[in-house]
Amino acid sequence: MADVGNGVSVEAEGLTKRFGDLVAVDGVSLRVRPGEFFGFLGPNGAGKSTTLKMLTGLLRPDAGWARILGEDVWADPVSAKRLLGVLPEESPLHERLTGWELLVFTGRVHGLPRDEVERRARALCDLMELAESDRHRLVVDYSTGMAKKVSLAAAMIHAPRVLFLDEPFNGIDALAGRAIRGALREAVARGVTIFFSSHILEVVEKLCTRIAIVAGGQVRAEGTMADLRALSGRADATLEDVFVQLLGAAPTEADLSWL
Repeated sequence: MADVGNGVSVEAEGLTKRFGDLVAVDGVSLRVRPGEFFGFLGPNGAGKSTTLKMLTGLLRPDAGWARILGEDVWADPVSAKRLLGVLPEESPLHERLTGWELLVFTGRVHGLPRDEVERRARALCDLMELAESDRHRLVVDYSTGMAKKVSLAAAMIHAPRVLFLDEPFNGIDALAGRAIRGALREAVARGVTIFFSSHILEVVEKLCTRIAIVAGGQVRAEGTMADLRALSGRADATLEDVFVQLLGAAPTEADLSWL
């Protein structure tokens, strides 16, 4: 088991990634503690998804390093990946498996006994409000929301100690979304770390205990909502207010009288 004596679940230093002349991530450093619900925000093209891919071992950085509960993501990727669950924004699935088969397969890959996998798969499907008939349909026939639900269940089935979620509520209906938010809060209360990226700022503000805002591949602000409000100079500022004040530009004027 990883040495977590330093009290850090997700640790990164100087993460950098270039695509040709484009610097997508420019020296990002982060420290996320166990039991934090950590929000990771930014406008389109800010480098969020690229950073998440480097933190989870899906994309090799050009510079810098990342550790999950003390395990180096690139020096020992298998040990690091055992500790985490990942829901990418776009999650390609095995389309010729049913949702149930996908969950059982994922759990078995993580070394769980079949009876335990099936117990967890049943509980997760109930949480996601995935109907019994839908559990046994091929993934290729799933709606966007159903595919998102089974992807999230697959990310959680092995009870990871660190959970990376990139836009987890896109396509999720209100009832399932409420149940999922409750389950995530309970996981955090048990010490699970959640690294959460979303464009839905109201959800981030309600769920997250600490938030980082990135733009141009760099962290521009980081802290609790109280810290971010203090940075904005407004005690009543919402996360959207802080976000716009920190990163917003004057709106582009356009003649749309023809609409």
